[in-house]
Amino acid sequence: MTTAASKPTPHLLGALDQGTTSTRFMIFNRAAEVVACAQREHRQIYPQAGWVEHDPAEILTATLAVIEEALQSSGVQPSQIAAVGITNQRETTVVWNRKTGQAVHNAIVWQDTRVAGAVAQLAAHGGQDRFRAITGLPLTTYFSGLKIAWILDHVPGARARAEAGELLFGNIDSFLLWHLSGGTNGGLHATDVTNAGRTQLMDLDTLAWDPSMLDALRVPVAMLPTIRASSGFFADITLSILAGTPIFSLIGDQHAALIGQTCFHPGELKNTYGTGCFLVMNTGTSKVQSTSGLLTTMAYQFQGQPPVYALEGSIAVTGSLVQWLRDNLGLIQKSDDIEALARTVDDNGGAYFVPAFSGLYAPYWKYSARGVIAGLTRYVNKGHIARAVLEATAFQTRDVVEAMQQDSGIPLRQLRTDGGMVVNDLLMQIQADTLNCAVVRPKMRETTALGAAYAAGLGCGFYKDTESLAREWSVDCIWEPRIDPAQRDRQYRQWKKAVARSFDWEES
Repeated sequence: MTTAASKPTPHLLGALDQGTTSTRFMIFNRAAEVVACAQREHRQIYPQAGWVEHDPAEILTATLAVIEEALQSSGVQPSQIAAVGITNQRETTVVWNRKTGQAVHNAIVWQDTRVAGAVAQLAAHGGQDRFRAITGLPLTTYFSGLKIAWILDHVPGARARAEAGELLFGNIDSFLLWHLSGGTNGGLHATDVTNAGRTQLMDLDTLAWDPSMLDALRVPVAMLPTIRASSGFFADITLSILAGTPIFSLIGDQHAALIGQTCFHPGELKNTYGTGCFLVMNTGTSKVQSTSGLLTTMAYQFQGQPPVYALEGSIAVTGSLVQWLRDNLGLIQKSDDIEALARTVDDNGGAYFVPAFSGLYAPYWKYSARGVIAGLTRYVNKGHIARAVLEATAFQTRDVVEAMQQDSGIPLRQLRTDGGMVVNDLLMQIQADTLNCAVVRPKMRETTALGAAYAAGLGCGFYKDTESLAREWSVDCIWEPRIDPAQRDRQYRQWKKAVARSFDWEES
């Protein structure tokens, strides 16, 4: 028999990280060290060109599996975990039956473009930015609102059932929270401000569902979750081996990474280098409306505190350009080989690679642009091309950073980095040279899961405050700029010329 005195003291935090391709459960100790991790991939479903779906039931099954695997592999007892945080792929849309818990359609993933026609119709009356003043977001296929409407219009009887309150909507955070906290037996239907802000249905000032947006996108209010702060008590888990453990945070993945990088002050900025890049700058309690092609979004909100806002810029092609060099051209055997190949030369030989394979994202938003390699001469070899590929990531990052500085009026002091590409030391040096500021790689690179754990820890009192977290944040490596300023300026001018060459390639 276990007595109260013999029960383990909760000294760990759990983070459920539900991403686009896989689901992970990670356990951290107080020093932000990984105690355990389990991960499972899920299927990517492509019903037709431009459509991307996930099976919500498969994601829920993977969630329960990775929780159990992480605890069993580490020997951690559920009673040792003080709280759990949930972070998730944003904008991916689920509609499910309140009585059965089953989704009425596969989840429509953030990458999916099936609502492009609806976007065009709405933009025809007021332009792409007609909703920016309310939501901070332009009209695009990314956000959840139009995906909800598509499901209600294409699943027989769904709209009437949604209006009657029989169907529930949520991004993946809400879907998992509802099931983990009881599901059909009183599961909590809630979301946080970061996820609600990516639906294009929330007013960024009031942090409430906006009636005019619900009307414009034709979404019934009866199916929407309650909006809460990102950090604070949500519910106790009733499903899985963690039954009885409280959930103390919900937060979108890029916002979680901002917290994991301890970017708690205005002007602090992180860049996640993956298939593409996501740059998020903390702008404090002031909402900055972008005039430079960026998204105005929530950074996070801790319970009992005012909301913190951010500017966000996304780059479509960075790590995937390295994969293209590997798979389409065969210049390297594996992605890691690009650093060694790029180091065979001292510069790009005058070559610039603009990877506008399907248009350019922030800050240009040129959908008719296409990829170009400019400045080729007989002198250029495969090493120069490899170098130009890495520089493309650095130059695109500078484009977004300059837009952020223009919008916010806040100068950049340093860039904090995470994601798969940051193991490339040459890329990090090129980035520092291009930005003319320090580039910092932290020791803990799993910043998304760590941010969810930090938010849960702040919510339940496991951590005292954000300043204590910032003091514990540890650096792996710092790169300082070491390029000649005249050379930096010339290279960036050449890059901008190459970008201009990519514009309007598609005539449609």
